[in-house]
Amino acid sequence: MAEVARAAKVSVMTVSYAYAQPDRVSDRTRARVREAAARLGYPGPHPGARSLRRGRTGSLGVVLGEHLTYAFEDPQATRFLAGVAEVCASHGLGLTIVPITGAPSDTDRVAEAAVDGFVVWTTSDDDPVLQAVAATALPAVVHGGPHHRDLPIVAIDDRAAARAVAAEALAGARRPMVLSFPLDRARTPGVHHGLDPAEATFRVTRERLRGVRDAWEAAGGRWSQVRVAVCARNNAREADSLATAFLTGPDAPDAVMAMSDELALGLLRAAARAGLAIPGDLAVTGWDGTDAAAAAGLTTVAQDLRAQGARCAQLVLGEEAATGPIEWRLVLRESTRR
Repeated sequence: MAEVARAAKVSVMTVSYAYAQPDRVSDRTRARVREAAARLGYPGPHPGARSLRRGRTGSLGVVLGEHLTYAFEDPQATRFLAGVAEVCASHGLGLTIVPITGAPSDTDRVAEAAVDGFVVWTTSDDDPVLQAVAATALPAVVHGGPHHRDLPIVAIDDRAAARAVAAEALAGARRPMVLSFPLDRARTPGVHHGLDPAEATFRVTRERLRGVRDAWEAAGGRWSQVRVAVCARNNAREADSLATAFLTGPDAPDAVMAMSDELALGLLRAAARAGLAIPGDLAVTGWDGTDAAAAAGLTTVAQDLRAQGARCAQLVLGEEAATGPIEWRLVLRESTRR
């Protein structure tokens, strides 16, 4: 910068103003500085240095507890990120995705992220990135959970919604099942009988299991009768593979409440190959209210993930975001018996 100042016959401060605050120098001086810089091969002040001086980076970070491609492949993750991005765009901010993998380096990645605040995608109670986010002292919000003493949360009443959709999914069932999200960060797939919801360290999984238990016991059933098939990922292919194994034999379920439309759609594909009639042989429900669920005639819980993403970003940026509970609604279609 000093060399540019000498070549342009101006002060170093004038060179700085020419780049950082161009309205403080005349057009003629600014042109002379730019011409000298081009002649010397000077690209201008480093963006990181400018960020340090301003005390901000101009970007909002989303801590994504999934593989990076999940942000572009999962319909609901895409909607959520679109809501965050919409608010960022209105403020002239960028969006930085900070993927976490369960490795010890996750906390370093969060601590070193050049962002002005964080939105944390749903994670587990014991995920160390929560404390790493809180330790930055930057504004932050958690979507979906878990609760953290220093971080606000944006989430629907998962237990109430699960209770409502399970009442439809399991009506008249004799062999009920839940097709579940992972229980914890180990993401171990498998089928459990009468699983204690408290074992799930993901808040969303835990609350939805509690809601299903509420509905089944209110109908006179015993929770030990309900099997829980756990998928490692919210992925239709994985649900298809897991369902192929449990949809055959005398213990095959006659009703399944899936924790997402993606899981339910994978289940429906497996059921079609097995020749099962929906809902005669197998009642199925999903969760999210996607376009694909509507096309498949799937009873589901509809929620607006785009609006939730926007609310998260608004809270991080200190806007007067909408208050009160997040809305959800039960959408009844042909995949259930009532």
